[in-house]
Amino acid sequence: MKIFRSPDNPIIGPKDVKPSRRDFEVIGVFNAGAIRLEDEVILLLRVAERPISTHPDVVLAGVYDVTKGDIVLKEFSKDEPENDFSDPRLIIRPAETYLTSISHLRVARSTDGINFEIEDTPAIGPANDLETFGIEDPRISRISGTYYISYVGVSPFGVTSCLASTKDFKSFERHGVIFCPENKDVVLFPERIAGKYYALHRPVSPLFKRRDIWIAESPDLFCWGNHRFLCGPRADRWDEAKIGASAVPLKIDAGWLEIYHGVDRNNRYCLGAALLDVKQPWRVIARSDKPILEPQTDYEIEGFFGNVVFTCGLLCEDDKLKIYYGVADTAICYAELPLEEVIESLTNPE
Repeated sequence: MKIFRSPDNPIIGPKDVKPSRRDFEVIGVFNAGAIRLEDEVILLLRVAERPISTHPDVVLAGVYDVTKGDIVLKEFSKDEPENDFSDPRLIIRPAETYLTSISHLRVARSTDGINFEIEDTPAIGPANDLETFGIEDPRISRISGTYYISYVGVSPFGVTSCLASTKDFKSFERHGVIFCPENKDVVLFPERIAGKYYALHRPVSPLFKRRDIWIAESPDLFCWGNHRFLCGPRADRWDEAKIGASAVPLKIDAGWLEIYHGVDRNNRYCLGAALLDVKQPWRVIARSDKPILEPQTDYEIEGFFGNVVFTCGLLCEDDKLKIYYGVADTAICYAELPLEEVIESLTNPE
């Protein structure tokens, strides 16, 4: 498959984003939702920040305090045996877990799709007790002239999926939780199907360790039901450990094309595709036997959490999939894939 990676990759990195506070540093900007609005490409960036620690043996965590309406700092000593820092994303204690960074969403705009002007302040930040550890991974669906944003809220209650909307990416309205813990990777289909709204989501079963893609329907985008299993990981494949929806489903002649992410036993994140029936989107017609995009370059392999390519947004223009994807939980890159070659690469869903 002919894959074009921008020679400017990464097109957005931590150095390009202004911290939201003087005592914070941006350690990652990645997993951006993407949409075209008139003559601009809009990215809604996930910006991960961490508090700057002045002591080498102390790790700080930022936590949104609901009573104060602001982010407060908590200290964790590297000398304390109960503090587990083995995963760079987490501070694991016997009875609680914290994140080493806290994320918000920020708007970036471009006329050429490569060079972006990034706003200095968050567009949407943590604001309630279900978002105390931050908000992450936005997907943008344009439905009837409104841009609906599904995103992840993280807190001690778990991982929830929330909804917001905007018409101009200047002001935003929150609509609260639409999928309870433990659930993420929610993407909304961009139009009704037989009068109903549909969404892909990824519930987690701790007991059976299942991480599958499910599909649900709604009369109004806010209340979701009739949940059905869609597809799951496949043994000894590139997506053997877990999968989740990535970009908003794209309607093509053959059906709904969903670009999803898969993870193998070595925690390597790749992108693949699935084709869903246009009238019955709970039916999988075909699926990628091999990844359509996988970590290969230095900037995809090395970083805060390496060996990761992950997308929350793409554009389909000029018969190309224009993918904005996060690399190594650190930066944002751009790639183009021929739509026809992606479709031709799909095989039997099993």
